[in-house]
Amino acid sequence: MRILKLAGAILVLSAPANAQIVAQPSAGTHQRAVAAGYKAALYCSGIFNAGRTPAQIDADELAGIYPEYDKIVPALAATVDNDLRSVAVTFDPQLPPRRATWSKGHGCVTLPIGSKIPTARESAGAPSVAGADPRRWPQGDAGISPRSLPALARTIGGAFDHAYGAGTKTVGVVIVQGGRIVAERYASGFGPFVSNRTWSVGKSIAGTLIGMNMAGSINDPASVPQWKAGDPRQSITLDHLLRMASGLHSDTAGNRTDAIYFGGTAVDEQAVSWPLEALPGTRFRYANNDTLLAVYATRQAIGEERYRRLPDSLFAPIGMAHTVAETDWHGNYILSSQVWSTARDLARLGLFWLQDGVWEGKRLLPEGWMHIMTTASGPQPANGPGYGATLWLFGPEQGLPKGSFAAQGNRGQFVMVIPSRQVVVVRRGEDGGAARFDIARFAADVAAAL
Repeated sequence: MRILKLAGAILVLSAPANAQIVAQPSAGTHQRAVAAGYKAALYCSGIFNAGRTPAQIDADELAGIYPEYDKIVPALAATVDNDLRSVAVTFDPQLPPRRATWSKGHGCVTLPIGSKIPTARESAGAPSVAGADPRRWPQGDAGISPRSLPALARTIGGAFDHAYGAGTKTVGVVIVQGGRIVAERYASGFGPFVSNRTWSVGKSIAGTLIGMNMAGSINDPASVPQWKAGDPRQSITLDHLLRMASGLHSDTAGNRTDAIYFGGTAVDEQAVSWPLEALPGTRFRYANNDTLLAVYATRQAIGEERYRRLPDSLFAPIGMAHTVAETDWHGNYILSSQVWSTARDLARLGLFWLQDGVWEGKRLLPEGWMHIMTTASGPQPANGPGYGATLWLFGPEQGLPKGSFAAQGNRGQFVMVIPSRQVVVVRRGEDGGAARFDIARFAADVAAAL
């Protein structure tokens, strides 16, 4: 990689100097455009949210990505502009580069294909990543002094040495027991204040935020104005969406939403458009769109002013100062995936769940909401752990105590809570390709070591 500094901008050439900008003739323009958006989004958030370098992002966040983009992305040149706080990635000589732009408190927005250069922000210069909060843990970062238990250290070492999955790449582990951090370790380039993308852990954050800000009942029809009178989708409730039981069609297993995540398509353009293929409440199908629609319906129900403050209603009171929720260019929070957070902040979130939504003596979640999130209701996954309302349900079948639950995300993001042991296990990863981290076995080994 070559990096050239040009008057406030950094031109990052991610391909050899003699390589063509457009990679792989077999890849169509739209596929290259989405690949370019992938790189723009990950560079923008990694640099401006987390303080990472392009080389670090290439080695971790952009290593082992989806196969259809994996060979395209390294050949695309990216320009990082610190004055505009934006990233542009060239992919086609006939179209403008793909762009992602950063703003304080909101992270990065990926602009639609064909968008031109954004205007300069009011204040120039790259943002600085926040450091330690002087308040005591768990509200802040003071007073954290993990004890050294040899058995626990060996178990955590195994997470970094691929003992829980061949080819996995652990970048952070935080263990909480009885409300205090008892172990913490990071890979090179990461640390307690370096965030990375939560991927689908964001779904469980969405479920928490909706519980804190819901208008009406979970069994009310979802407020989606595009579904007009007579539309059978009007029978889909918020509960259906939170439990992956909408019955909506999606064109890929797991309902990949690349157009929204990396293509610059807005939630209210794509997620609202899928038709029914099963009666709501009769089928479990894991789908990004269900979470996106739950958050979009919440936007309609609570109003714009309250919606703008949605993430801060949770992040601020429990000290998640290094966490940011990103939006599409229409202002829709992409809480199915696009949250950037640290291992410590996710440990705070796990502790918040463990405490039934009470923080420092104050109830933030309505009483009973954690029961809803951690109780199976309606159709369930065919194999593996069960599913509540945005949380995965574990127990003896997975080698864990009854009542254990977890938030899980792509590339190995996990927040496992074991209430009977008062333990929270956070594992952050950048697992590429087919690598899978065995969180159940790791959490069981952690509990045994404690």
